[in-house]
Amino acid sequence: MVIRLIPGRPANFEPMLATVMPYSTRYGKFASFFFGFLGIFVFDLVSGQVGVWTLVTAVSYGLLGLVAVYFFTKYPPSTRNFVTFGIAGTVLYDAVTGLSIGPLFYGQPFMEALVGQVPFTLMHVLGTVVFAVVLSPALLRFIVKNEKLETKKVFALA
Repeated sequence: MVIRLIPGRPANFEPMLATVMPYSTRYGKFASFFFGFLGIFVFDLVSGQVGVWTLVTAVSYGLLGLVAVYFFTKYPPSTRNFVTFGIAGTVLYDAVTGLSIGPLFYGQPFMEALVGQVPFTLMHVLGTVVFAVVLSPALLRFIVKNEKLETKKVFALA
């Protein structure tokens, strides 16, 4: 969320999906759905931008977290698979959200939404790939698979 709050950051150059993917490999369907859902919802709440789009985008990211659980059950978590899922997930997410919100809720012509969505999605995919290569493997290795950070171990230290 901190990265998403940086002023002047390019649109959709954020680590949301790259963060959801490694966590989905360990914490299951419920946690993965709500991680994605709450990541969008809380950001909109904190930034004062809650609207009809919040529900659509939050549910969509939650569903991406859910699909990631199934994907990483079949394919091992690796940089290559993070990039593969990240690209497919980003394109699907942008198609669902970018091509529905404007036309359905604001009367935007579909072709206008489609043409405007292309550069937006290209930037989003670029960000996802960068974060999937750098952040996802690091989160997997240093946080998700780190037994020292397990709740029972953390509270045992206190």
